[in-house]
Amino acid sequence: MLPILAKILTSDNIHPFVRKAEYAVRGELAIRSEDLKIELAKGAALPFKRVVGCNIGNPQALDQKPITFFRQVASLVEYPELLKDENAEAALRLFPSDAIARAKLLLHNIGSVGAYSHSQGIPHIRENVAKFISERDGYAADPSKIFLTQGASAGVQLTLQMIVESNKSKEWGLTTEELQRSFDEASKKGVDTRALVIINPGNPTGQCLTEENMREIISFCKKNRVILLADEVYQTNIYRPEDRPFHSFKKVLKSMGPAYEGFEMISYHSISKGMIGECGRRGGYFECEGLDDSVLEQIYKISSISLCPNVQGQIMVDLMVNPPKKGDPSYEQYKKEYDDIYFSLIKRAKILEKTFNSLEGCTCNSADGAMYLFPQIRLPKKAIAAAKAAGKEPDQFYCMAMLEATGVCMVAGSGFGQVEGTAHFRSTFLPQPELFDEFCSGIKNFHASFMSKYKD
Repeated sequence: MLPILAKILTSDNIHPFVRKAEYAVRGELAIRSEDLKIELAKGAALPFKRVVGCNIGNPQALDQKPITFFRQVASLVEYPELLKDENAEAALRLFPSDAIARAKLLLHNIGSVGAYSHSQGIPHIRENVAKFISERDGYAADPSKIFLTQGASAGVQLTLQMIVESNKSKEWGLTTEELQRSFDEASKKGVDTRALVIINPGNPTGQCLTEENMREIISFCKKNRVILLADEVYQTNIYRPEDRPFHSFKKVLKSMGPAYEGFEMISYHSISKGMIGECGRRGGYFECEGLDDSVLEQIYKISSISLCPNVQGQIMVDLMVNPPKKGDPSYEQYKKEYDDIYFSLIKRAKILEKTFNSLEGCTCNSADGAMYLFPQIRLPKKAIAAAKAAGKEPDQFYCMAMLEATGVCMVAGSGFGQVEGTAHFRSTFLPQPELFDEFCSGIKNFHASFMSKYKD
């Protein structure tokens, strides 16, 4: 019998940061939810009919319909035979004229979607992104400082991330006192803090920062010489626009005048959220503001090592920043589909907020934006003791019990970092509208049973 070769790569010799890394959104709860799906498919007798994934903002996984125009253009660039003159009549029976025109324009600038593109992203699409940013903010954007990416997360992975907990009593605003405390604490430990990541509208809390708060954050970054990384992927998920409208950090920065000239910031956007929800296509971009030219060269170098972002994701970015306009053949259908999704999200957010606030020991702020609610839960001492005995955080213990009883998968607040001694959980409000009554009833029934079981 031949000897078994000893493994070269083991969990002991891989990078220690890899071993320590945790991602609560796809952690133990998500893994267990997938096991439960398999059990249901095999006919297991469980106390629920379906598993509902509220742990991640993945709209189309919960049957959010894709925008028709976007998929039409994507189909045409994928199969350009339909655009040939001899097939023009047949194409017009299947696709509106503006979808055909957009596909032809894209292919003229791309060539084939099966070929590598420019490593920084297709120039034509970067120009459209720059135009979108300029019109949104009222300040010019430079296509040469825009990088198309495999979703916003690929862009963020190029930069140092730092998570700073925010304050629920300030409606999840981010106080400069808390920022300074965290910065100073890190400095005392010998940590050289280089960047601050802000997600706005927020994840996991669903907040939308005020302009005043954003100016404070920018001032903090300038004072402490920290680069600002602005994750703005939820910028169209705004549910109280009259009270908490979205402002980009770039717009706020530019409004602060010459004293902030050269301020270093990177802003991110994505096709995965909003009303588009094309998570699986992995499209996004980041814009660099105030970075040294030598740094931009290094970012380009690293982007080139990965060759290029996937071309279909880039195409979807183009459609996101340049959708059908009023008067276009596809506009009315696009507007209806967009609005139907938007107003449904507002309705579902309010229903779920009301549900959480009706639970014993649970309080939940309204969602200003994004796709999440982040309620705080005050668990009985017996539940906390049971969690400790099971080797789990109290909110993780609660969420696992909910999953096993209802099939609803949420994320424990401890996975994001929270004030010591508190417990939270994060839930999307993406389940299908027709399931919402059953979904909310299941949560209420579970919670009442859980609190009764562990009553002090």
